[in-house]
Amino acid sequence: MMEGEEDAVLLRRVSRGDEEALLALYRRHAPYVHALARRILRDGDEAKSIVQDTFLRIWQKAERFDASLGTPRTWILTIAHRLALKALKRHREDFPLEDWDAPSEAVGDDTHLERIQIAQALQRIDEEERRLLELAYFHGYSHSELALLLGWPLGTVKSRLRRSLEKLRTYLR
Repeated sequence: MMEGEEDAVLLRRVSRGDEEALLALYRRHAPYVHALARRILRDGDEAKSIVQDTFLRIWQKAERFDASLGTPRTWILTIAHRLALKALKRHREDFPLEDWDAPSEAVGDDTHLERIQIAQALQRIDEEERRLLELAYFHGYSHSELALLLGWPLGTVKSRLRRSLEKLRTYLR
């Protein structure tokens, strides 16, 4: 059985109240959740809270997982991503563009090769596209917030963000 299939079985067990299944998912995915939250929040303690909140949400809502929409890992990381962005929005003050810094190296169990591939793909897109991706996905700005922050029309933000993601996806293939 592949990892995704095992995780789907574990999620079904969690939906029936199986604590051992939740622990197995935690052991497998907590490092990824922590790495994502730490990358977004840049705070280890806050990232630990996101890990706890993510697995509490999994415990409460495991029955909502739909394998036809994606893998268990994607579902788990989507929960973590949303929680981290909510925390970021709660705690951040306005983020001046001049304080923007380049993406830092991800923390966690990602393989060395994956990190190299992602870094290389990010280097292939221009600086404005990298900055837009960073602001949207790691600093939690919505499309409308980006439009205000950058002084661009909303449609421009959406199309440039979509184009940046498409380029990144192409380079990662």
